[in-house]
Amino acid sequence: MFEKLGQLIISVSDGIWGAPILILLLGGGFYFLIYSRLAPLRYLGHALKILTGKYDDPDEPGQLRHYQALSTALAGTVGMGNVSGVAVAITMGGPGAIFWMWVSALLGVSTKFFTCSLAVMFRGKDSAGEIQGGPMYYITEGLGKNWKPVAIFFALMAMIGVSPLFQANQLTQMIGDVLLAPNNIPVSFTTNLIIGIIISVIVGLVVIGGIKRIGSVTGSLVPTMVVVYTVTVLYIIFSNPTHIIPAFQTILEDAFSGKAVMGGAMGAVIITGVRRAAFSNEAGLGTAPMAHGAAKTNEPIREGLVAMLGPIIDTIIVCTMTALALIITDTWLVSDADGITLTAQAFDSAIPVFGKYILIISVIFFSMSTMFAFPYYGVKCLGFVAGVKYQHLYNYVFVAVIIIGAVSDLRVIIGLIDIAFALMAFPNVIATVLLSPHVKRASKDYFARLKLEKVRR
Repeated sequence: MFEKLGQLIISVSDGIWGAPILILLLGGGFYFLIYSRLAPLRYLGHALKILTGKYDDPDEPGQLRHYQALSTALAGTVGMGNVSGVAVAITMGGPGAIFWMWVSALLGVSTKFFTCSLAVMFRGKDSAGEIQGGPMYYITEGLGKNWKPVAIFFALMAMIGVSPLFQANQLTQMIGDVLLAPNNIPVSFTTNLIIGIIISVIVGLVVIGGIKRIGSVTGSLVPTMVVVYTVTVLYIIFSNPTHIIPAFQTILEDAFSGKAVMGGAMGAVIITGVRRAAFSNEAGLGTAPMAHGAAKTNEPIREGLVAMLGPIIDTIIVCTMTALALIITDTWLVSDADGITLTAQAFDSAIPVFGKYILIISVIFFSMSTMFAFPYYGVKCLGFVAGVKYQHLYNYVFVAVIIIGAVSDLRVIIGLIDIAFALMAFPNVIATVLLSPHVKRASKDYFARLKLEKVRR
């Protein structure tokens, strides 16, 4: 029965990620980029200045500083999708899938700019009267109360999409492959269950602290985990300098030939790239606007500019480095492994003995920080649907789901999350397109004031 259910989930996932979702995510991103006249890309420098805290004002409404909002959003995106998700992309779609991840991420920059600007522009109040932001609120506040069923549908799907199934599964798999199996400790359902329980206890201790503690913890963890992982992967890449250009050539050639793995099915390669990019940076899915909607600011465009840095850091930089490590070491060609195990093999072949242990430290940071950030999204969604009085219950469900993820099949988990992501994207992107004129007007005003400020200086 469970096997049939798993196959059904995988089949539905493959079916829903077809032409409509590609048109929605890629077409939507292209529309936002052209409609804004490339504003997100033209103001990258200003976005970095905002991130440094230059424009922070503690008296403005909201719960998080710009940096903490981005860190919380990145904690939910710079995670296992960048390590094992890239391995899954290459296994399923060949190296060419990475190119389509880049395309999706570049268009996702403008999508993030629009969605996260709206998250501040159309903040609403929860049942306790506290200011909140996110797709549920800009759908109802921006489009009207008649759209509330759509907002509720988004919130319900988001509660599934931000579950810790994937992170718990891959962290458990990593511990089993790297720590247990080499020391002759059999990896079984029981060992996975024990690992899952331990992880759930650790995560439970943090998430009960709420968004302010999450912002504090992720603000410390995200830079650390990115530095450790980046230094290691760069070592692998630059230890093989003659393989770097051929690796990029492999990605570009396969992106348009689709020969590797998919037997010439170029469309499948594109779909795989877009699916894994969505898993990696979530542009268009609507989770990041919930974090950025909590930022301390009265300037929606300012927060949109900060948010758009997410896909650049997440997919263009971190995912590309992982892909290069896998391609340069030829691990993707010689191994039948999948997910985090494939990445571990690449690290082990490039840095014998120590590589896989460095990776497990990084993976712990990646997966834990994601699991620290995701409950906030789920709590916010449940609060919107059922009221603030009941929103804390999501934390308990979240912790329990960690145990389920630890003992479940990777492909089924990916299928379930992908279904939820697709069903989140439709209401979010459509609502953002309908509300985009508000962002354009606010952008014109903000950038005009910014130019005037520079003239005065």
